[in-house]
Amino acid sequence: MNVEAGMFTVQQTMGNVACCKCGVPMTPNAANMCVKCLRSEVDITEGLEKQATIIHCPECDTYLQPPRTWIKAQLESKQLLSFCVRRLKNLSKLKLVHAEFVWTEPHSKRLKVKLRVQKEVLNGAVLEQAYVVEYVVHDQMCDSCSRGQANPDQWVAAVQLRQHVSHRRTFFYLEQLILKHDAAVRAIRIKQMDQGIDFFFSSRSHAAKFVDFVGKVAPVKSRHDKQLVSHDPKSNNFNYKYTFSVEICPICREDLVCLPPKLVANLGNLGPLVVCTKVSNSVALIDPLTLRHCYLDAEQYWRASFKSLLTSKQLVEYIVLDVDVVPSAEVNLGGSKYVLAEVQVARVSDFGKNDTMFYVKTHLGHLLNVGDYALGYDLYSANSNDMELDKYKGLVLPEVILVKKSYEEKKLKKRGKPRSWKLKSLNMEVDISATRGRVDEARMNNEYEQFLEDLEENPEMRFNISLYKNREYRPSEAASVTDGDEDAPGVPLEELLADLELNNQELKDDRFKE
Repeated sequence: MNVEAGMFTVQQTMGNVACCKCGVPMTPNAANMCVKCLRSEVDITEGLEKQATIIHCPECDTYLQPPRTWIKAQLESKQLLSFCVRRLKNLSKLKLVHAEFVWTEPHSKRLKVKLRVQKEVLNGAVLEQAYVVEYVVHDQMCDSCSRGQANPDQWVAAVQLRQHVSHRRTFFYLEQLILKHDAAVRAIRIKQMDQGIDFFFSSRSHAAKFVDFVGKVAPVKSRHDKQLVSHDPKSNNFNYKYTFSVEICPICREDLVCLPPKLVANLGNLGPLVVCTKVSNSVALIDPLTLRHCYLDAEQYWRASFKSLLTSKQLVEYIVLDVDVVPSAEVNLGGSKYVLAEVQVARVSDFGKNDTMFYVKTHLGHLLNVGDYALGYDLYSANSNDMELDKYKGLVLPEVILVKKSYEEKKLKKRGKPRSWKLKSLNMEVDISATRGRVDEARMNNEYEQFLEDLEENPEMRFNISLYKNREYRPSEAASVTDGDEDAPGVPLEELLADLELNNQELKDDRFKE
């Protein structure tokens, strides 16, 4: 614009000055020194680490980030470069401009990273300098790999879980709780026994922590012993093997219980016939005739130490003929609603044989409708020899005690079909010698199928465990089966978790995309 106006402008040029140290012509800067002289005067990498040590697991190819985090990273990857830079101390005082790997032999156990940093030095001049950091790689197996490589017979502490019942549904549920909370992650070996599971640990503290976890999710009683393995008289060191014996309460959900007279008096004349509705760290009991209920913790139960009068294997199927709900008679127990009702039922097995019907009270008034099926205990034809029941003179037993609504007809249509969800399982070995050859695969599969059906019927049980999407499930396979069965129990899709599985090929593809 000044040229168009006829004005003459002088173009500014950058002059050179002599370096105050060596006299070489140079572009002026705040320190009036050339780059060589400035570097000879100031070393911005002074105090920075030029050598460091990193821990590498050769089994799973991970690196230890103190104190106990293991990071998976491939050689010369962005993850490994970021991990190496973060290991350096005092690097935050400088500005990191660039970082890259310097090639080294793969078997040299050395990693070299070239860093370029900047820092403000004399009179505000900014100096940039590059240097190489050498990392010495030490091989050390991580905790999970060392447990996998350890000799399973070299255990220090063992936890023996036992429950003296005729089924394993309690251990199926307990297995899912252990998996969700990673309670057995320190176990070096897990063995399935006849009436329980054995867990082996390399440390007594790990076993004690596991026992504490089981005590928080189930009413148990435990005792522990130790056995001397070796003794060094010179150093006065003793080596022991510890054994924790843990017994789980034999009362299970849906069991019919006859309470001892002394406990009935302490509970305000509750029962004495009650139904177990839930078992956690306490036992929830409800009187189906009056809706009175109570909770028994582990200490209260083991002080009385009673057993089930009838178990879920003795349930009989009934059909509901009439329902009359008792007004203003409902209660909430453990998050579940129960309503008192008077119902007329008949055994399904009696259809076409006789006209026997029963008029009973039940706590399932909120679930049952005319024409529904229900499972209950047949006290009319049962022959009980329970000692606690014999203590009650003149006690009139109800003919039927209903326990839950039955979906057997609808479940038969879906049985054998794939589910849209699945469960994980512990890596257990089966001890044939301890079971004396009595491992019945058909019985185990039937009990596991019953456990899966219980999960579908009971949302409270699903709340405490993790269910995963089944990738192999195809909706078209079961579409014709589920049509018209909207009332059949199932697991909603929003309750399922995505099962994350990564293989080596996927990791390589992700690295190339970066």
